[in-house]
Amino acid sequence: MIPVEYYLVLSAFMFTTGVIGVLIRRNAIVLFMSIELMLNSANLTFVTFASFLGDSAGQVFIFFVMTVAAAEAAVGLAIMIALFRNKQTLNADEVNVLKW
Repeated sequence: MIPVEYYLVLSAFMFTTGVIGVLIRRNAIVLFMSIELMLNSANLTFVTFASFLGDSAGQVFIFFVMTVAAAEAAVGLAIMIALFRNKQTLNADEVNVLKW
């Protein structure tokens, strides 16, 4: 059996990679992929603790996280398509449409 620490280290690595991707990259697609990576690392942590503790509450939370991720992907894709049609770029530094 694989120890719990391995899963938690993998989850921490995934979350750190997602945070670095959000902070460094300016492409909107990469930003959304990094956010999805952070949500998946949270899912991995929920599954790990649910399995370790023998409780199914962590698996219930995963459905909520997956719902938020699906809504974020749908709304984010719609925003990206609208921004690309208006500005012909997906670079977050060049897009200032949402500013007042």
